Amino acid sequence: MAGVLKKTTGLVRLAVCESPHKRPDVKKLEDQLQGGQIEEVILQAENELSLARKMIQWKSWEALVEEPSANQWKWPV
Repeated sequence: MAGVLKKTTGLVRLAVCESPHKRPDVKKLEDQLQGGQIEEVILQAENELSLARKMIQWKSWEALVEEPSANQWKWPV
């Protein structure tokens, strides 16, 4: 790609990605994904990857160390 195609995303704290994808047309890719600007899609993917790595550490699929109390999820306590 011959450099950045846009100067701003128009979104606070979200900079323009300098190389969102090596080959496809960015505008066409944004239209196909229907997920907003490519920078938003990249940020979402990075957040999901971060969460997946945390879930591996948490081992959330394993059994609880101890059983929860019977009224743990009742409101109000």
